[in-house]
Amino acid sequence: MLTEISIKNLGLVDHLSWHLDRGLVCVTGQTGAGKSMIVGALKLVVGERADSSLIRRGATSCEVVATFDLSHSPAQLASINALLEESGISACEDGLLMVKREIGAKSRQYANCSPCTVTLLRKLGEHLVDLHGPHEHQKLLSQDNQLRMLDAYAQNQKEKDAYLTAYSAWARAKRDLETFERAQSLSSAEVELLRYQVDEIDAAELQPEAHEQTELDYRRAQNGTRLGQRASDAMNALSTATAALADVSRHVSQLHNSGESDSEVLRWMEDVDAVTAQLGEIDHGLQDYRSALDIAPDEMQRLEEEIETFDNLSRKYGTTVEEILAFATDARNRLDRAEGREDEEAALREEIRNAGELLQAKGERLSQARHKAGPKLSKAVARHLKDLGFHQALFQVVWEDLPNPGSAGTERVDFLFGPNPGEPMQPLRLVASSGEIARLMLAIKSALAKQDDTALLVFDEIDANVGGEIAAVVGEKLEALGKDRQILAITHMPQVASRSDQHFVVQKKVVKKQTVCSLRAMEGEERLTELARMLGGVSDQTKALAASLAAAS
Repeated sequence: MLTEISIKNLGLVDHLSWHLDRGLVCVTGQTGAGKSMIVGALKLVVGERADSSLIRRGATSCEVVATFDLSHSPAQLASINALLEESGISACEDGLLMVKREIGAKSRQYANCSPCTVTLLRKLGEHLVDLHGPHEHQKLLSQDNQLRMLDAYAQNQKEKDAYLTAYSAWARAKRDLETFERAQSLSSAEVELLRYQVDEIDAAELQPEAHEQTELDYRRAQNGTRLGQRASDAMNALSTATAALADVSRHVSQLHNSGESDSEVLRWMEDVDAVTAQLGEIDHGLQDYRSALDIAPDEMQRLEEEIETFDNLSRKYGTTVEEILAFATDARNRLDRAEGREDEEAALREEIRNAGELLQAKGERLSQARHKAGPKLSKAVARHLKDLGFHQALFQVVWEDLPNPGSAGTERVDFLFGPNPGEPMQPLRLVASSGEIARLMLAIKSALAKQDDTALLVFDEIDANVGGEIAAVVGEKLEALGKDRQILAITHMPQVASRSDQHFVVQKKVVKKQTVCSLRAMEGEERLTELARMLGGVSDQTKALAASLAAAS
């Protein structure tokens, strides 16, 4: 339940701290006193759209803080904690959830003191607050909402989950086939082209390292004459250097043999011998290099053919061996898929067929649960409608099969209503007036009382356009709903307010030339005075009637 709500600088509210208990909580007050601010604050808490026009004149921001006690509803607490944990927010301690909304130049929202998104507030609000006001009644006209109400009454969550799982698998299988068909839409000419491309690249037997060597050998062969001449020139120069080095070696040897030898002369002789050996190695290398330049005509032809083949492939498929091979791999994969299309397509269609059979079975079980609950809900709503003044009205739940399965089932539900005897029933959206919709909503909520585990039901002037005996019945219905949950009713009807477990009055006054709203608990004599005012004005007669209303409740 909602245990406390604090409001600062919202509309005409300067500062308001409100503590609530379980049961039926009524808020009354004169027209324009600011009762709508209470509902407006709750709408902010559950993530509805907000703007700066809500901020009290003279203030820069407004704030609403609400605390919910969920300790008496384990299932609801588990759902709330799951939403919090998904957003990385700590779970509720001792079953308490605090939600805060700030509206200003920079708006913020918090859940359990942690920053959160407005989207999370909306998700939390679906579990916490069920708002029914003059505009919210239009939800009853939506067939999607009607189906959700029927499912709540049928308590068929297990069947719904099983159906949704089967539907997701079936829809996924259909998407896979559609994707496959788009990807495989190749003409016979395209298939032949792919086959030619793969064969052409495979025939070249390209290998990155081998191609690098081929290019090196080809460049060397193309420049064979020029390179051979330069190698010969190098060998001639080396021969001259070798002869000069031999002459140096002879003179150093003579120096050594003159009898004046020392360690430095010996080192010179060793260096000359080492250089002589190195020049010999270079000479042998140049000879081998020059010999290798003499390429046979058939080898030259092979190199030319390989280079020409690569150049041809590179113009079509990529500038490097790696790119050409990658192109071949992709083409081969596409070709394999195209050539194996019949088998894969057959497998996908079989998957759709199997998923469809399972979906049909789960859909039938879900439909059975709904069709079993429909007449019971119809009778329950009709009974409450009779209490609410529709003595001869008819109400019925009917179905229409969908041409294709949907995520919510295989049928569409419609609530039919016949307010007047002798006239055929028609869909609510075609026949119900605003006043009738309000009472219809109360009748349906009364029928769903045991299945609805929402923490707080808010009825904003649901008793509009009714009076007298019917208003008393509305009060009885709201009081009955309040036995198992918390009900907040914004009302102008004394027959409703007299049934409340808590009664508050919104009052408007001027403080320092500025209008402010306040909320006061009504008890004892003050409550009787407020009921008398609602009955038409405070007098001995209305106070006596107010006392009788309070006593009757």
